[in-house]
Amino acid sequence: MKLALKVLKYLVGLIVVLLAAGFLLPAEYSAQRSVTINAPVDKVFPLVANQKEWKRWSVWNQRDPNMTMTYAGPEAAVGSKWTWTSKSEGNGGMEWSALDANKRVGFILRMEDMTPATGELTFAAEGNGTKVVWTMNGNAGMNPIFRWFGLFMDKMVGPDFEAGLKNLKKLAEAS
Repeated sequence: MKLALKVLKYLVGLIVVLLAAGFLLPAEYSAQRSVTINAPVDKVFPLVANQKEWKRWSVWNQRDPNMTMTYAGPEAAVGSKWTWTSKSEGNGGMEWSALDANKRVGFILRMEDMTPATGELTFAAEGNGTKVVWTMNGNAGMNPIFRWFGLFMDKMVGPDFEAGLKNLKKLAEAS
């Protein structure tokens, strides 16, 4: 019994230390990936700017073919929104916050029980192709647990960005 209490005391102490350390971690997090696509920007940009096209290349949509999506607002314009519900990918929504034709799509990403993140996909001519850079930034606020997650956000989200960009490349180069 004394051993169990001692172990419990150390576990509680460890949790307190980890939570306290979480407040010392940076609140800001980010993830970024890029790809060069052998297609002109005017073929690549519409596949990103129109949210209905994301289901053709986004890894999240492909992992859950039963994902339910709802679209609102003008298509491929600032203010256009889409929301989704998914048992495996979570529930959330994305809204276009900026749209510069053939240059940039800015977004606000909202996931259930998380603070919103912002990001963008930028497009730049590179030789005969297009370089696409996908960036996401967020702030974990004062939540020490989310701050711990922020340390690993690039490793958690980055592979999904890579897979999505690979799918986007394949789709754009085939058309």
